[in-house]
Amino acid sequence: MKVSVVICTYAMDRYDVFSECVDSVLAQTYEPLEVVIVVDGNESVFDRVCEEYGDREGVVLHCNDENQGISYSRTRGAELATGDVVAFIDDDAVAEPDWIDELVRVYEDTDAIAVGGHVKPDWVTEKPDFFPEEFYWLVGCDERGFGEHMEELRNTYGSNISYRRDVFLNVGGYDENTGRKGDRHIQAHEAPVCIRIANKYGKGVIYNKRAVVHHKLFDYRGDFRWLVGRSFWQGYSKRIMDLLLPEAKGDKNEYLKQLLLEFVPLRLWDLVRSPSKPEAKQLVTVFVFTAAVGFGYLYGLLDVDRSELRGEQPATPPADPSQQ
Repeated sequence: MKVSVVICTYAMDRYDVFSECVDSVLAQTYEPLEVVIVVDGNESVFDRVCEEYGDREGVVLHCNDENQGISYSRTRGAELATGDVVAFIDDDAVAEPDWIDELVRVYEDTDAIAVGGHVKPDWVTEKPDFFPEEFYWLVGCDERGFGEHMEELRNTYGSNISYRRDVFLNVGGYDENTGRKGDRHIQAHEAPVCIRIANKYGKGVIYNKRAVVHHKLFDYRGDFRWLVGRSFWQGYSKRIMDLLLPEAKGDKNEYLKQLLLEFVPLRLWDLVRSPSKPEAKQLVTVFVFTAAVGFGYLYGLLDVDRSELRGEQPATPPADPSQQ
């Protein structure tokens, strides 16, 4: 089974991190492996990629004519790929050497059509003591309660997900209205493609916790104001996703129920038994982030309603300050 790993990048100021990502994929223990690098409309970055990786066997290089966004770039990478399976990793993540081995093992041992793995936070700076594990999803990492090993989920996160290539392309790949494009970012762009796969094939994504990538988290991702803003725009994006895919509502309701009825009471109990300033901060932060998501969703609801009253299509969200 041949596997193609698609890595998309776009900015010179993160080239060193991107290069570390590519090197970790090239060092995988699995063969046969193909690496497809898509540069999103930046000729300077593409020239450097060609210089560093152009003569490497099994590496395919492509540059979009202009900035098209992460969803377009990933789908284009899958179209260029020749593997039976196409896997995706963010350009600021590093894969463990057996990452692809673990993904492939699930395909070989089961009838899976999509397999994801565990995204671990890799704090480049010291982890903020106020940041609760329940909200790691804000920074693209697996949160507390995300899923059990080998459980079938709706989707895993974009830095560690794979599909049978024909299945992925048969449902149209990623929705270009979602994902990062410049300073606009509608979150959770894995959800639409995975819901379309489930609707067509009746299967979700198998979650193999042993297939591990480490997602780098830089200083700004630990900034409280940035995270509150991120929470707000996540809420806005969830409202847009509800319009595009009403089926997506169920997972959010289940998560909110687990958060408020299971994790918050556990935190309260732990705090009573063993008082701790960081634990107290994290409990408060749970409520602040939850409220910010709620306000973002409400803003999206009102914004969409205004568009409908004017007879317009719901707009893509305004620029998300947390992406700048």
